[in-house]
Amino acid sequence: MAGNDALRERTLNNENLAGPEPHLNGTHNHTQRNENLTAPTPRHGDPLEKDFSNPYGDHTHLDASHDSDYALRKIRTAGSISITPELFEKLYLSPQNKVSGDLRRTVGNPTPLALIGFLLSLTPLSMDLMGWRGAGGNGAAGTGTYFFFGGLLMILGSLGEFLIGNTFPFVVFGSFGAFWLGFAATLTPFYNAYGAYSKTDNPADGLAESGFLSSFAFFFVAMGIMCLVYLVCSLRTNMCFFMIFFTLVLAFACLAGAYWQTVNGNAATAAKLQIAGGAFGFCTTIFGWWIFIAIMLASLDFPFNIPVGDLSGFIKGASERNKDV
Repeated sequence: MAGNDALRERTLNNENLAGPEPHLNGTHNHTQRNENLTAPTPRHGDPLEKDFSNPYGDHTHLDASHDSDYALRKIRTAGSISITPELFEKLYLSPQNKVSGDLRRTVGNPTPLALIGFLLSLTPLSMDLMGWRGAGGNGAAGTGTYFFFGGLLMILGSLGEFLIGNTFPFVVFGSFGAFWLGFAATLTPFYNAYGAYSKTDNPADGLAESGFLSSFAFFFVAMGIMCLVYLVCSLRTNMCFFMIFFTLVLAFACLAGAYWQTVNGNAATAAKLQIAGGAFGFCTTIFGWWIFIAIMLASLDFPFNIPVGDLSGFIKGASERNKDV
């Protein structure tokens, strides 16, 4: 009897240890709770973001409709952040790419600084080349501007783009900063760029020598080739940037032709080419001022935006093509 009682006691204890038998309703409840652990399936037609760096963490989407307080709060807490392609192109002028660190969240955007240096140099120069209100002298009156706006500000903007990992604007702004410094140095007597060609005691006479004019024209040819490369690359940025390089290619071609026509003695043709070069340069400034205004409005979270014509999806990037394979 004692053995039977012990066996019965052990049996009762085992019944308490074995949980209740699962049933269909319990399984359904578990399934419902597990649904919260899986990522939601994207609906057809939902826009894809450009940032997939953290697909399993918190992901926040920012666009121009969010106010600055909301955006700052999300930047501090989100595991991953994405912004619309057009807003990114407005702010950085470069296709979004993965960079290490968080400098983009902690430092100012260097793009408008470089742009304003470029615009405050090219705008008066293009007017000088067109001879507005009796202007002339190949823009020599703006030599100081070329040094301290075109050169200094664009180099600083280039370094800023380098620090936040934007390769294309870094190269563009750096090369144009060097262009303005080189152009200003050519116009400065101290560097004796034209004085070396003078056949008299007056260094300024070298400006009319064929050796100087032909040599300086090659500088504009090289700049035109460089802008042609940038033109092709800009097909991955926006329409404003594309038009800036398109008009610059034409401007440099006209200016080089103006110098060579002067050497050939065709003063009338050279004057027309110089005016055309100035006109194309002026068109460049129109697109430049437009995108500068767009960036400044976006940076201050204005309630309206100026479109710049996003082209980042016009040519699919190599990484995007690889994902489709």
